[in-house]
Amino acid sequence: MISKHLVRAAHQFGADTISHGCTGKGNDQVRFEVSIASIDPELKAISPIRDLSLTRDVEIQFAKDHDLPITQTEKSPYSIDQNVWGRAIETGFLEDPWNGPTKDCYTYTDDPAFPPVEDEVVIEFKQGVPVRIDGKDVTPLQAIEEMNRRAGAQGIGRIDLIEDRLVGIKSRELYEAPGAVALITAHEELENCCLEREQHRIKRDIDKRWSELVYDAQWFSPAVRSLNAFIEDTQRYVSGEIRMVMHGGRAVVTGRRSDSSLYDYKLATYDSGDTYDQNASNGFISIYGLPDKVAAARDVKFGNGIEVPDNSVE
Repeated sequence: MISKHLVRAAHQFGADTISHGCTGKGNDQVRFEVSIASIDPELKAISPIRDLSLTRDVEIQFAKDHDLPITQTEKSPYSIDQNVWGRAIETGFLEDPWNGPTKDCYTYTDDPAFPPVEDEVVIEFKQGVPVRIDGKDVTPLQAIEEMNRRAGAQGIGRIDLIEDRLVGIKSRELYEAPGAVALITAHEELENCCLEREQHRIKRDIDKRWSELVYDAQWFSPAVRSLNAFIEDTQRYVSGEIRMVMHGGRAVVTGRRSDSSLYDYKLATYDSGDTYDQNASNGFISIYGLPDKVAAARDVKFGNGIEVPDNSVE
């Protein structure tokens, strides 16, 4: 989104170059420049901080000398990126991966060790998009803001990890994404109800590949556009309600219902009213296991069968 507006501004002011403030170590520099080139291949991009090899302490001193408003100090030199979807914190004493995060690292989330009373929420989705929270209509932005507030109060969405940057180095990162974690948890459970088995398996694989591509600056790539088409199609029937309890850093789904759910009580129940033909399983298992049975017979023939432990007592 930032890249789109940068290109728009370049066109508006007749500029042929876009400058950004990234260092030479992060993924953001790649995301800016690949995105800019994908939107307008004629534009150039430069990064003074990267090109001059400015270190964090030099940047902080430069800001002081020129009265630039920054939140970083020598004692708190964190690099922080944030928007409505989440917050990323790095550098400073966090560069030692043995150091645990301190309270001042976090803004979007409260300490999950001291949560308020549990918060039960019902989120309604329409074709994969949250449209109501506790019966109140919301836009996607309002849904994120509301869940940021409520899940953040429960300490949900804190992430501390070592990740592999695109430029080839490992980095220790803290993240806060309370609303995102809560909404994704609810959305995934609704997908469990509404997606056909093979479609669901492929969707989970694509979710991982999509996130890797986006992480690696491929948001505008042909590959992501094609994956987006598949993802959008999978959401056709992902409509319904998820009930979730948030407390002490955890978001736990406790209820789900959907008119387009593939869960069939009459097929699933073990009580009276069961419509599943259990006798059909006999032939299914025989055919499904046939390749293993044939292979096992060959193994036994050549003395390579699976050993069975002797449980006899001498």
